[in-house]
Amino acid sequence: MTIRSYGGGGGRGGGGLSLGFPPFTRAVKRLVIANASVYLLMLILGAVAPGLAGAITGLAALLPVAVAHGWIWQLVTYSFLHVGLFHVLFNMLTLWMFGSQLERDWGHRQFFEFYFYCAIAAALVTVGISYLGTAPGFGFLGIGPLTVTVGASGAIYGVMVAFAVLHGDQEFMLFPLPFMIKAKYLVGILLFISLAGAFQGMGPGRRGESVAYFAHLGGALLGWVYVRFLPRGGLRFGASERYFGIRNAYYRWKRRRAARKFEVYMRKNDRAEFFDEHGNYRPPDDKGNGESRRPPWVN
Repeated sequence: MTIRSYGGGGGRGGGGLSLGFPPFTRAVKRLVIANASVYLLMLILGAVAPGLAGAITGLAALLPVAVAHGWIWQLVTYSFLHVGLFHVLFNMLTLWMFGSQLERDWGHRQFFEFYFYCAIAAALVTVGISYLGTAPGFGFLGIGPLTVTVGASGAIYGVMVAFAVLHGDQEFMLFPLPFMIKAKYLVGILLFISLAGAFQGMGPGRRGESVAYFAHLGGALLGWVYVRFLPRGGLRFGASERYFGIRNAYYRWKRRRAARKFEVYMRKNDRAEFFDEHGNYRPPDDKGNGESRRPPWVN
């Protein structure tokens, strides 16, 4: 468990160091409530209606062969299922500790976008690795398309990597160990553990154990790419900016084309009769002899 440190006084030597939890921001709160609610609901269904609980798990958990046959909703729904109390507890505490600062940096809409992109990226990596395990020469992976994956860990690792990139010098205390560690080193250690676990879990005798670790790494990779290379406002903002840029360029092209057609028409109909020396429109009955019904408008 980690506890964030907040420095006071604006400098290393000024003020004291206080320990505490970050605020419960809007998106983080909703994600924690959603994951906890789904976990509790599945726990109750597993006790009173195990058949229904199994059917829901079959529909929502990530099964690569099902995704390949069109069950694409599993790329998101799997992240709301967890297999134990400590599984969901660790993920939600980590989301709270790291995600709240990112949401304050980006806003709740962009944070939602980022979180679910990381979850989807982790799922796609899982599907790809699962099918790669069936290819000739990759049997050492020991996994296949029938391996089931659940949990929000892929999205959580994306959140942690983004935090490490943007706030790498922020210090944490590893409770109950009495020492501080910077976020970039803490996240680096967790990534090393996932990478080691991915390769350690390979082999026919440990089928499927490495899939979750590869999902962690897939989410972490998307978190790094998102922060480093995507538009500051996020993919949604970048796409909307691109759309409006193309639309405005199209409208400008239409106006230029209409202007050229109008110029051709005016040349055929004595342009000087309709425009003054300032380029302002002049009615046909205004001959410019000082007897205009109204003075020309000059910009």
